[in-house]
Amino acid sequence: MRSTSRTVATPLSVVVVATAVALIAAACGAETGARGDYSPTAAAYWDSSRLRAARPFIAGQLSAPATGQSADSHLAGPQEGLRVGALFVRDAAGDHFCTASVVASPGKDLLITAAHCINGGKSRKGYRRDIVFIPDYRDGRAPFGVWTPARLFVPPQWARSSNPDYDVGFVVLQQHNGLNIQQVLGGNRLGDDLHFQYLVHVTGYPDSRNAPITCVNWTARFSDTQLLFDCFGFGGGTSGSPWVISFSPRSRTGTIVGVIGGYQDGGNKPALSYSPRIGPAIQRLYREAAAAGLLPAAQALFLAVAHTRKE
Repeated sequence: MRSTSRTVATPLSVVVVATAVALIAAACGAETGARGDYSPTAAAYWDSSRLRAARPFIAGQLSAPATGQSADSHLAGPQEGLRVGALFVRDAAGDHFCTASVVASPGKDLLITAAHCINGGKSRKGYRRDIVFIPDYRDGRAPFGVWTPARLFVPPQWARSSNPDYDVGFVVLQQHNGLNIQQVLGGNRLGDDLHFQYLVHVTGYPDSRNAPITCVNWTARFSDTQLLFDCFGFGGGTSGSPWVISFSPRSRTGTIVGVIGGYQDGGNKPALSYSPRIGPAIQRLYREAAAAGLLPAAQALFLAVAHTRKE
């Protein structure tokens, strides 16, 4: 039987706050692989000799050339390389590097990379150690300083089973000299559509050079969950390289629709690279990482607004 009691209107502010509190509680309890990872000794560990001696992080990537036609890469100039840097990591196998880039966020403190660069997945021991980010790194030099993480985020699907469709990770950085990374370098927006064909700028650090390279080419569909990019030169070390569309040379910004990773940890031939599509699970992980560095009130508002827009 229908109730005859009167309905009492709930103020919108109460709804927003209640939703935000629930979202924060859910985010804190969600199994995303997030954890504090600040290491005060990381920057000191990476002196110039260790930087130069670090090996490219080669997981699925090999050095054999691919067959067929491919675009050619070129050394990245400051316009392409400004928001991209080498991500140096240490694990039981030694010192390695990948590629990471600044992605715009409310806290102005966020990087995007491949999950396998920062977390070993199902058969290894969690997060890697002594991670530092050096934007526009070139031959042992750090023109914008050495930045250390505050927290790391990978999807549970990667942490549990190394699922290649979720090979995307986020790094929340500590401030450096009182500033956040996006205040110094700017940042690219994270895309939220799910097409297969894009004209992308891809910039990363290959295994054979001490400076970043860039290539521009069209992506293609590899599977329902993966994109393919064809360009010579993207071997070990380029894992995590951002795939940027609508790149503006004037503003030096664009929109990230992928990162080198996914199938074969990004590809086993340096002319063929792969990326997971930026789907809802990666978008949720981004929102959690983006909120991590905010004060509680700002975090609550950001998550509440993101929830009403995206879910």
